[in-house]
Amino acid sequence: MKIGVLSDTHLNEPHSEFKKMIETHFRDVERIFHAGDFVDMTVAQYLSSLKELIAVCGNMDPPEIRKAFPRKRIVEIAGFRIGVIHGGGPPFGMESRVRGEFDEVNVIVYGHTHTPANHQVKNIYFFNPGSPTRSFIHRPTLGLLHIGEKIEGEIIQI
Repeated sequence: MKIGVLSDTHLNEPHSEFKKMIETHFRDVERIFHAGDFVDMTVAQYLSSLKELIAVCGNMDPPEIRKAFPRKRIVEIAGFRIGVIHGGGPPFGMESRVRGEFDEVNVIVYGHTHTPANHQVKNIYFFNPGSPTRSFIHRPTLGLLHIGEKIEGEIIQI
């Protein structure tokens, strides 16, 4: 199974460049995860019109999005427990903070830092797709999670 992963889109609307990027890179995914900071509900509506959307709200999201999506959630896919959260605070120590938000998970998908992460620490796989639109240090990115016997992440530079 392949899951498309986004965070920190920070868009007022899903413009044509964004749509082309999603339709190119997520054409064969089964679901889309969004780890918060949509900024506008039209982005969530667009994504959910393509595939099942599993999302959380972020610190920059307006009340409409905060009402529609929880701050954090856990989904079970193919026997894996995946925690999804935006995160908050400074980038330093982010993975420790988001780890503290979940009891028993195999994977934590998070955002907030706009910096991609794709690695395992002890028994937890951490995955941050970065930002496809507002990257501060790195080129814009999004991600894919490949779920089979194990979970493997892939960061795609735009």
